[in-house]
Parts: sequence; structure tokens; C-alpha cells
Amino acid sequence: MKKVLIAYFVAVAALLAFSYVALIFSVRFLPGIAEQYFDPIYSNSEKRTFLYFIHPFIVALALKYFWQRFRHMFKGRSVMRGVEVGLIYGFIAVLPAMWITFSGLSVSITIVASWIVYGTIQGMIAGLIYAKINP
Repeated sequence: MKKVLIAYFVAVAALLAFSYVALIFSVRFLPGIAEQYFDPIYSNSEKRTFLYFIHPFIVALALKYFWQRFRHMFKGRSVMRGVEVGLIYGFIAVLPAMWITFSGLSVSITIVASWIVYGTIQGMIAGLIYAKINP
């Protein structure tokens, strides 16, 4: 149980750090994408800002459950196992969610593509941590 909790909190910290780095990266190197977030479709309510920072806790928890349940099915070195978890997460969770988001909301394909890449990388980060700490 100790390994499970340590892996979870390390994953949360890593995902929080990744969120921050991705935010800075997008503003600095992809200003066209970052500019789109000023569209009125996005909520700018400061009351809900904390939800952005809770997101890594939810993703890490969901991926931790997935890892605990199916880790025996992943073969190979921990790096490959972690990357595979991220790719599976991207394919079965992120891609369908972004498909419905793109089809139902007025968001650009570049935003949706960036979310797919971002979510898949999140899955890989968490998968790598879980594979290393709690194989």
C-alpha cells in the first residue's frame, strides 16, 4: 500500500509540474494556440480556476486504478510499459473525449490536437512513474 500511495503522489506532482511547463511552453512557443483561449467559449471565472489544479489528482487516480488492475498485462521494460499505458489512455479515453468535444463545441482542430497530445503525454508520465515505483 505504501508503494501505491508514493507512486500516486509522485505522479500527481509530476503531472502538476508538466501542466505548468506545458502552459508556459504553449504561451511562449505556440502563441496562436494560446491566444485562442481568450475566446468567450472558455470560462474565465476565477471561482473555477482551482479545478485546473485538481485535474492531475483525478488523472493520476484514474490511471493508478488502471495500472493496479492491468499492470500484469504489460510486458517489457518499465519505460515501454509506461509509454504503452499512456498510448492506451490516449486512445481509449483522450481521443474519444476530444472527438466529442470537437464535434459539439466551437473549438479549433489545433486546440483539440494539442489536448490529445497533452493528455497522452500525461498518461505516459503517470505510466512511467507507476511502472518504476510500483511494477
